[in-house]
Amino acid sequence: MSSTLEGKAVLVTGASSGIGRATALALARAGASVAAGARRTDRLRSLADEAPGGDVLALELNVADPQSVRDAVAATVTRFGRLDVLVNNAGVMLNGAILTADISDWTHMVAINLLGSMYAVHAALPHLLDTKGAVVQVSSTSGRSASAGAGVYAATKFGVTAFSEALRQEVTEHGVRVVVIEPGFVSTELTTHSTDPAMRAKAREMAAAMRTLQPEDVAAAVVYAVTQPAHVAVNEILIRPTDQTR
Repeated sequence: MSSTLEGKAVLVTGASSGIGRATALALARAGASVAAGARRTDRLRSLADEAPGGDVLALELNVADPQSVRDAVAATVTRFGRLDVLVNNAGVMLNGAILTADISDWTHMVAINLLGSMYAVHAALPHLLDTKGAVVQVSSTSGRSASAGAGVYAATKFGVTAFSEALRQEVTEHGVRVVVIEPGFVSTELTTHSTDPAMRAKAREMAAAMRTLQPEDVAAAVVYAVTQPAHVAVNEILIRPTDQTR
């Protein structure tokens, strides 16, 4: 890829809020045509209205459904004629103690955070090989260090990191770049997903104790990584709030 996004097409998953929404808008501002996918399509329509002059395609997308993923990739290529960047951002965080867990939360996290990103890579990769494009995997600091109460969430993010490294080794010789973005505490609705009141309270306490990252901070890291010259692969970006100690 060149250092500009003019003429490039991007698919962003989980684009209805938080990091995904901010990334879709940032990429559109940088000149890319953006397919924004999510289950909450009403939010995607407002996103398309906010993109300043950008070409934004709103797509209903459930990453846990392989056919939905294939359809979204096909719709992106049909609309824009190509696919240059996949941003795998869709995710849920349903934290809680292992002993008292509702294991259906585990299945849900694995289906979306891990399998969903795998499905998207599998569907998009033939097109990215054609364009010598990029895969951006939005992971987490939890993909580097697990903590009590977040065991399964961390397991999915460790899985994303492992899958991404294997993917990088397979495709880098073909000119496709793989980028793992690992944000620390970000001010998004992700922390409200948990059904465990203690975990929600802990997240509120953490947020109050620091200057949290904003979704736009992470979006800027994505834009940086995908606008480097073609011979430069920024494979990993760890980005924490200055006030976050671990």
